[in-house]
Amino acid sequence: MTPQFEPAALLEPVIEIARRAAGAILEIYDSEFAVEHKDDRSPLTAADRAAHAVIVDALAALPGGFPVLSEEGASVPYAQRRSWQRYWLVDPLDGTREFVKRNGEFTVNIALIEDGRPVLGVVQVPVRAEVYAGARGAGALHEAADGTRRPLRVSHYAGGPLRVVASRSHASAQLGELLDALPGCQIVSIGSSLKICLVAAGEADVYPRHGPTSEWDTAAAQCVLEQAGGQLTDFQLQPLPYNKASLLNAPFVAFGAGARPWQGVLRSE
Repeated sequence: MTPQFEPAALLEPVIEIARRAAGAILEIYDSEFAVEHKDDRSPLTAADRAAHAVIVDALAALPGGFPVLSEEGASVPYAQRRSWQRYWLVDPLDGTREFVKRNGEFTVNIALIEDGRPVLGVVQVPVRAEVYAGARGAGALHEAADGTRRPLRVSHYAGGPLRVVASRSHASAQLGELLDALPGCQIVSIGSSLKICLVAAGEADVYPRHGPTSEWDTAAAQCVLEQAGGQLTDFQLQPLPYNKASLLNAPFVAFGAGARPWQGVLRSE
């Protein structure tokens, strides 16, 4: 009998890979770097490329030999990747706008996808030397800069001011309308996949995202959130699928446990 695959067995090696990628990013962060722009006008730096190289080479050496889909890698046609049962989904530097602003709110995202669902996720915060991580069946954890670890668990909302996470660089009119419909909310603004991690850590109740994102933006943090007892779904509360023909996500919401006063006022238009 073939032993059952356990993604948790790869969690520690992937955390170490994310740390190494963070080191490559910080070398450039502390220098005078140039900023290029992709076709969609999103920024690109040498740090994105350096982290990509570190991650792809290191993942290739792990057991399983799973293929890698990275934001900074070569495009893989859907006809090829549609047959992938397991693969690594990577954003080498999530929050390049925050990197350029030098506010520290950027991350390294590495996820393992199995049958269209994230089953392992590591989010490394280079400037803070922090890690958020989780794997199927193993729960979720936060590692502080001093190496101290604690389990993550979402909060249980039972009333009072709703803590809503908002994007640092991607505000939307739809978010403003939602907040108007939920008076008294406490707003937390932060960049990159840290927004989802705040919900996973119980430091926020909900993060609605109307604007465009790609699968590599959400997968790693989604796994952390789910292993912490939360959910990340579309606005109809259906799970976000991965490895689609289009790598763009639908508008989504990340949330913890308990009441959902925001649910009735979500709009994707």
